[in-house]
Amino acid sequence: MAWDCHIHMLLDGRDWKDAIRRHQNAPDTAYIRGILGIYQAAGVTYLRDGGDRWGVGKAAREIAAEYGIVYRTPLAPLYRRGHYGGFIGTGYDSLGEYARLAEKTRQDGGDFVKIMISGLMDFDRYGVLTEAGLPPAEIRELVHIAHQEGMAVMAHANGARTVEAAAAAGVDSIEHGAYLDTDALAAMAAAGTVWVPTLSTIGNLRGKRRFSEYAVEKILENAQANVAEFAAMGGLVAAGSDAGAWAVPHGCGTEERLLAQALPAGADILRRGGEAIRQRFCPPEPHP
Repeated sequence: MAWDCHIHMLLDGRDWKDAIRRHQNAPDTAYIRGILGIYQAAGVTYLRDGGDRWGVGKAAREIAAEYGIVYRTPLAPLYRRGHYGGFIGTGYDSLGEYARLAEKTRQDGGDFVKIMISGLMDFDRYGVLTEAGLPPAEIRELVHIAHQEGMAVMAHANGARTVEAAAAAGVDSIEHGAYLDTDALAAMAAAGTVWVPTLSTIGNLRGKRRFSEYAVEKILENAQANVAEFAAMGGLVAAGSDAGAWAVPHGCGTEERLLAQALPAGADILRRGGEAIRQRFCPPEPHP
């Protein structure tokens, strides 16, 4: 595919702690160049990073043009302390502190704001998330504050009510989006929210014997059914692998195949979704 709308240059698909140690003192430029080379060889021309607080995505953006790649990053994702996101993001305790961080993201050259508003899937228990989402009123304020800064918003979000609240708030993209229902899908479609379902983070777990095979298969089946339903509503779907997540090495190419299973004639759907991501998450003037 010509783009991957959700990667983590920081991570390597194997061990997140080792991956962070690689860049602990400073971004490892040789490693970054190697990963950019993989994407270049695969014909990828656009990458959207999910962010990190060590500056790895920012370092990648500075050299990506040498590889013919447009690279966008939120710098560090923002999360409420005590909730999911502490391993990779910058925390806040209040909306006032969040507003200052969103402003700092813009001032420091972030291309957009990424918010973490839910937990993860429990891959051993179908239908279960590791924690509930943030309250809808808070989600609304998070999106509003970032938009006031002139920044698009990328949201790590799982669970139907969390995603529905984010769509109602005008979020620009939903990442992951596990366990949605028709109401949540309709809310995204009506709002023009782009959904990046990151199916590779599920499908690539099959056969690894790390999690319940039954649960993983059920989660994937549910996600692909929701992608098909959303596309039938006219919703925008974009391909993003979450490369760097466990069992999702950079350039592995599984996202396209998993999406094709849900969208047999989906090339145009993915093109429209990818173009929507490029337009919304590309500032008018690229950063140096």
